Amino acid sequence: MVGAYARLVENHSVPHSTPRTAAFFDLDKTVIAKSSTLTFSKSFYRGGLINRRAVLRTAYAQFVFLVGGADHDQMERMRAYLSSLCRGWDVAQVREIVAETLHDRIDPIIYDEAASLIEEHRAAGRDVVIVSTSGAEVVEPIGELLGADRVVATKMVVGDDGRFTGEVAYYAYGPTKAEAVRDLAASEGYDLDRSFAYSDSATDVPMLEAVGNPCAVNPDRALRREAAARGWPVLSFTRPVRLKQRLPSLSMPARPLVVTAVAAVGTAAVTAGLVWYANRRRGPIDA
Repeated sequence: MVGAYARLVENHSVPHSTPRTAAFFDLDKTVIAKSSTLTFSKSFYRGGLINRRAVLRTAYAQFVFLVGGADHDQMERMRAYLSSLCRGWDVAQVREIVAETLHDRIDPIIYDEAASLIEEHRAAGRDVVIVSTSGAEVVEPIGELLGADRVVATKMVVGDDGRFTGEVAYYAYGPTKAEAVRDLAASEGYDLDRSFAYSDSATDVPMLEAVGNPCAVNPDRALRREAAARGWPVLSFTRPVRLKQRLPSLSMPARPLVVTAVAAVGTAAVTAGLVWYANRRRGPIDA
């Protein structure tokens, strides 16, 4: 199935004389097999950011995320909760933990099919942009690992003491992702009608609508229905693989990563929010 879509990618190759194009990728369950933030829970525990009980709850939250994800209302409740919970967390410590454990935690769960698509888009002359609701402290290093050209990710305000203040200035989620895509198109000269976007979640329909070539990847039920109604391609990514085993060049970006993010919810904040969500959901899981 990926091969068929790869031919579509090739058929849309952009000559240098035409406007630039891009491929916009959601991260969790689209490029990697799990939640990027929850994957670091054990690392955060060893670094003293969360306790053992929280580690167990993040394991359950990861299961809930993989089975059905969180809908809009649940995500909004998480954002309100985490904005106060992470006040005082040291940003430098979070970044250090992620840097030290990035390859152990993320490299094994990158989809082989996603890595191939990233390679094909770059070969076709497109910029690769990761657009993720996860925190910048996690997404930026993953973007570098993948060889992405740009990253749009969530952050939270950092005080003069280098710690999260708990204030939320921007949240890369839902329609905000589409706004980021359009802003990048305006600043970088991307032709969105010839650009691509990939996501697993119905909350990213606005981002998918913003480009001429949207694609649902491992879609949740709502996105699968939307894709069927609109005639969007649906891809199934199933093969996590270490980048160095399949394509060493992808772990060595040819171009410097450009971070395109305002200020929003950080990595630690998203982790804490999903821990809270898992603690709240003790009944049956809605797929």
